[in-house]
Amino acid sequence: MRRLILYQFLTVTVFATAALAPGNASVYGADEAILKPRVPIDQLQHVKTWKNPLPATEETIEKGKKLFQGKAFCLTCHGRDGKGLGGDIEPGTLKGPLPRDFTDQDWQAARTDGELLWILKNGSKGTAMAPFIPLILTEEEAWQVLLYVRSFGKNRDTPHTDEQP
Repeated sequence: MRRLILYQFLTVTVFATAALAPGNASVYGADEAILKPRVPIDQLQHVKTWKNPLPATEETIEKGKKLFQGKAFCLTCHGRDGKGLGGDIEPGTLKGPLPRDFTDQDWQAARTDGELLWILKNGSKGTAMAPFIPLILTEEEAWQVLLYVRSFGKNRDTPHTDEQP
């Protein structure tokens, strides 16, 4: 009887420990793709050093919002609310991953500004995300858009500062 109880205790402990281990996205409710970098591994460390040179002020975030909703047409796929499904997209009509949900706190924490700029320059392989720099946006405009994108993960009354993990 003691062995059975000990066995059950150890089994529960092992499964609970494995489930709560860092990197087990399903336990945290995160899409596992969030944790997978889109930047090629040989460029990742360098790209992570890129920091947004623009201050996160109301003015720069507002410029980013205008670009997001206008010239850059980000809202087409990411939606006006940033949740990743624009109003013109019917659920089930896209092949591959859905557009990123910018309100997702796990995604906000997992991706650096440098990685996001790299995606705007190069697109995101395996998704419908195409390169936007320099065809649609200048690099400065892209940084403005990223300030607005970061604001989806913050209280709208508090401008975002570049606090990357």
